[in-house]
Amino acid sequence: MCAVFELSCCSLACTAEPPPVLFAQLLSCLTALSLHHSITSVCVCVACWVAAVAPVMPLINAPPPADLSSCMVNFSDPEGYIDSSDAPPLPDGAVVHCTYTVTVYTGYGVELQVKSVNLSDGEQLSIRSADQRGALLVLANHTLLVEGQVIRSPTNTLSVYYRSAPEASTGVFQLHYQIFRLSCSLPKRPHFGEVSVLDLLPGGTARFHCHMGYHLQGEPRLTCLNASLPVWSGKVPACRALCGGTVKNATVGRVLSPSPPHGPNATQDRSCSWSLEAPKDQRLHLHLERLALGLSERLVLWSGLDAGSVVLFDSGRGGHIPFEGVISEGPAVRIQFISDRPDHNTGFNIRYEAFERGHCYEPYLQNGNFTTSDPLYGVGAVIQFSCDPGHALEQGPPVIECVSARDPYWNDTEPLCKAQCGGDLGGPGGVILSPNWPEWYGEGEDCSWTIHVGEDKRVLLDVQLLNISDSDMLTVTDGDEVTARILGRYVGGAGPFKLSSTTPDLTVTFHSDPAGLLQLFPFLEVSRNDSCPDLPEIQNGWKTTSHIALVRGAQITYQCDPGYDLVGRETLTCELELSWSSQPPFCEKIMYCSDPGHVEHSTRSLSDPKLLVGTTIQYSCNPGFVLQGGATVTCYGREPGTPVWTSRLPHCARECTFADSLESVLVLPSGPI
Repeated sequence: MCAVFELSCCSLACTAEPPPVLFAQLLSCLTALSLHHSITSVCVCVACWVAAVAPVMPLINAPPPADLSSCMVNFSDPEGYIDSSDAPPLPDGAVVHCTYTVTVYTGYGVELQVKSVNLSDGEQLSIRSADQRGALLVLANHTLLVEGQVIRSPTNTLSVYYRSAPEASTGVFQLHYQIFRLSCSLPKRPHFGEVSVLDLLPGGTARFHCHMGYHLQGEPRLTCLNASLPVWSGKVPACRALCGGTVKNATVGRVLSPSPPHGPNATQDRSCSWSLEAPKDQRLHLHLERLALGLSERLVLWSGLDAGSVVLFDSGRGGHIPFEGVISEGPAVRIQFISDRPDHNTGFNIRYEAFERGHCYEPYLQNGNFTTSDPLYGVGAVIQFSCDPGHALEQGPPVIECVSARDPYWNDTEPLCKAQCGGDLGGPGGVILSPNWPEWYGEGEDCSWTIHVGEDKRVLLDVQLLNISDSDMLTVTDGDEVTARILGRYVGGAGPFKLSSTTPDLTVTFHSDPAGLLQLFPFLEVSRNDSCPDLPEIQNGWKTTSHIALVRGAQITYQCDPGYDLVGRETLTCELELSWSSQPPFCEKIMYCSDPGHVEHSTRSLSDPKLLVGTTIQYSCNPGFVLQGGATVTCYGREPGTPVWTSRLPHCARECTFADSLESVLVLPSGPI
């Protein structure tokens, strides 16, 4: 059973699911309980916490000790200050614990900036919040708080807990808070798909789509819902290759071997069949991008949908594999895949494109591109091929032509772009890929890449992916053959890392036994095409990002170390065109004091109106007033820290005259005598 507990700070009956607004009161009560009572366990009434725990100790209803003072202050304004000087004075020797709670509108969070903090030994100050389930989160404590630090709550509630120390002077702190818009987390990109996010704030949408040949399983669009912690309206969808299907008016697409079964009750179909129908008077060209079938698997391609259609290819018959592709006799093609034991390492990729009679089909080059003299690929069209960085043309010419007006065809097959096994590289940047990339490299590979740059340059090797067998080895050597020095030898897998040469020459060698996977980006760093470029750190300051990936709507906030002022925009936003809203700011050393203000009934004279370090201000009282305190304050520079005035401001007290003394003891009647 849930217990009912009562303290001076609150009186609450535990229920299975109380309103979230009670969280601040519960937090304060639990803090008091943990300080003054031995509790076996306490039933906490917050949504989705289990409301059935062990009994509470009888001391729970006992009054707090006489020397303990407590306070609870609530804030709901969109901006304000939490200042220890606002607390009432305490008797000597008393211990106080206070909870300052800021609760703002749903969909907004609380951003807290430390203006000043100066605590004595034994005092405690912590910044707290709660996650979506109500669990307590400690965001920072007094040992980590520094002037200028910014802390953001994950929900619309944030609390500051302070506890003084017995027999110690009371410290001071000042915290500024303001609201900010909470946002949803960046949704994960589905495997074999992409996600496009225009806004992560409530109301923003995330749109999902799959790569060619895969089909979306789930909602194609999710919306960021407004809540104490904004969440997406559903689960991230998945991209899966289906077992069979029909495509009408097929123009360009892919047919892929089906994805493995998904879910505990899913079963694998033994036979899958696809029907492709091109637009009227067009034919289909099928390009075998990948074909790696197991012993019990079979792939058959028919030119037509009827049982008696001509077989274009049957893997069960053996013989030549037409990697150059096959062409249908009419507008339709049927594809059948049979598998007894599906294997993740086997399967096929078939790319198809429709083309009109009297024209050649559109060529395709994996890991490369081409230019054409005729975008309609009519007779006489010339195609010139080129490969992506790290690849070279193989098994075909770099130029082909569409010939024969009666039945047009290409005069040669399209070439292949293969990742090179070694070579001499130069220029300002390049790419090294494992042989047969992006597929697995073969056994017994021996590759050597030599990179040479200008004599006044050096080579930066940026390893993005390294996943090779423990019996394979990658070696990086600095210098030429005469001055070679090994920078590193690597086996197995490793995360991204960088190496730099000390000479203009660097060599990468690779030897393989069993299969593995390797990819390098030697001196070319590739950024995502759906995110803004990362911004640099700033000297004497730091930056924080709202999201790990710098997608549209993401923000970077810059802050300076104590003693430095930020020059420029504090927050930069990644805009729709994938550029930042302004240039990064910089931190400038603070060489001035803030204006200490005027003293009532006085005048002041400044040695420097800019209040730079060393400036003095002299105060003098008006006639009839007497100065109490030092007449001069000086701006004093600190390292590290912000310059401060050497003393507190004086004040001007009225002079005590004889008439004032007489008035204090003589009271004249106000009525008639």
